[in-house]
Amino acid sequence: MFSHVMVGTNDLDKAKAFYDALLGTLDVRPARVDGHRIMYLTKAGIFMVSKPINREPATHANGGTIGFACSSPEQVHAWHAAGVANGGKPCEDPPGVREGSGVKLYLAYLRDLDGNKICAMHRMS
Repeated sequence: MFSHVMVGTNDLDKAKAFYDALLGTLDVRPARVDGHRIMYLTKAGIFMVSKPINREPATHANGGTIGFACSSPEQVHAWHAAGVANGGKPCEDPPGVREGSGVKLYLAYLRDLDGNKICAMHRMS
C-alpha cells in the first residue's frame, strides 16, 4: 500500500548515524545521501529522513508512529538496543508481548533523535 515514509530531522548527520545503526539490525544497508535527505531503499519500500524543504524546524507527529517489521523477538530487541545505544529514548512499555483482538505481537517503541515515535514489531500469531 505504501511506497515510502518520510520523517523530518534537524540534524541529518546525527539522524543518519542513528538510523544506519537501527536499521542495520533489520539487514537494511546504510542510507544513501541525497542532498537534504537520506534514503533507505528496500524491496518493501523506502524510508527517508529529510531536513524540511521549507527550512522551518522539523517537528514530530503527535499521535503518529512508524513501524518496522522484524523477523523475531530477538531482532526486536537488537533494534531497540541499537536505538538506545545511539541516542534513542525508550517510550511506551518495555519491549515485549502485546495481545489483543486475537493477535499476539512482540513490540518495542522508541523516540528518535528528533522525537519521532518509531516501533519494531514481530507478529507472533
